[in-house]
Amino acid sequence: MALDRERAYEFEQLAMPLFAPLFNLAQWLTQDRSEAEDLVQETFAKALKGFDSFQQGTNFRAWMYRILRNTFLTSRTGLKAARTVALDDEDDPQSVSPATTETPESILMARADHDAIQAALQRLPVAYREIILLCDVEEMSYREIAEALGIPMGTVMSRLARARKAMRQLMSEKMQGAHR
Repeated sequence: MALDRERAYEFEQLAMPLFAPLFNLAQWLTQDRSEAEDLVQETFAKALKGFDSFQQGTNFRAWMYRILRNTFLTSRTGLKAARTVALDDEDDPQSVSPATTETPESILMARADHDAIQAALQRLPVAYREIILLCDVEEMSYREIAEALGIPMGTVMSRLARARKAMRQLMSEKMQGAHR
C-alpha cells in the first residue's frame, strides 16, 4: 500500500507540471474546451494506470504527449478532425481581448492575424497541425517530438518543413484573398 502511494506521488510530481501544456495542446487539437478537458483527464488516467510501464530515465514529457496524441487520434473527435472545421464561438470568454492601451484598430488587426493563423492551422492535416503545435507552441525539441509521435527525427524535420510550407501557402492565399 505504501508503495502504491509512493508511485502515485512520483507520478503526480512528474505529471502535474505538464497539465497546462497538455491542456493547451488538447484545446488546439479538439477546438473544444469540454472535449479538451475530457482528453486531458483520459490522458492522465491512462498514464497513471500505465505508469509502471514507464521506464525511469526516459523522457516523461514525450511519454505523456504520446499518450495524449494517441488518445486524441483514437477518440471520436480525432477521427473526424481531418473532415471538419470548427466555427469560432464568439461568445467564448477566452476570445475577448484583454483591456490594453492599444488602439481599437491595432487590437482588431491582431485579432484578424490570430484568426487567420487559427483558420490556417485548422485547414492543415492533423499530422501537420500537431507537429507545428508541438514545435512552435509547446517548444518541444525535435527529439522530444520524435519520441512523442513515435517517428524518426528525420521525419520530424521533413514533416515540420512541409507543415510550415503549407502554413505559409495558406496564409499567403488568405492575404491575397484579403487584398482583392
